Amino acid sequence: MRRVEVVVRGRVQGVGYRYSCRNEAQRLGLAGWVRNEPDGTVRAEFEGRAEEVDSMVSWCWEGPDYARVTGVEVREIAPTGGSGFTVG
Repeated sequence: MRRVEVVVRGRVQGVGYRYSCRNEAQRLGLAGWVRNEPDGTVRAEFEGRAEEVDSMVSWCWEGPDYARVTGVEVREIAPTGGSGFTVG
C-alpha cells in the first residue's frame, strides 16, 4: 500500500476538480480525501496500490475539462489503512 499527499496548483477551484477527483479515485479503488484550500490550491490524499496511486497522480495533472493545472506537489506519507473517499 502507498499513500501520498498531493497539492494541485492552478485554476483548480470552481471547476469541478474535487468531484471529478473523487470519481476518478473511486474508479481506481483508492481511499482518501480531497478539499479546497484557502490559498486557491486543492489538497488531497490517495491511498491504495502503487499503480493506482501513480495513475491518480497523473490524473491530477489533467483534472476536469475546465481546470488549468500549473503544478502538482507529491509527498509520500504513511498509509493509514483507510477506506472510502470523501470530498471536503
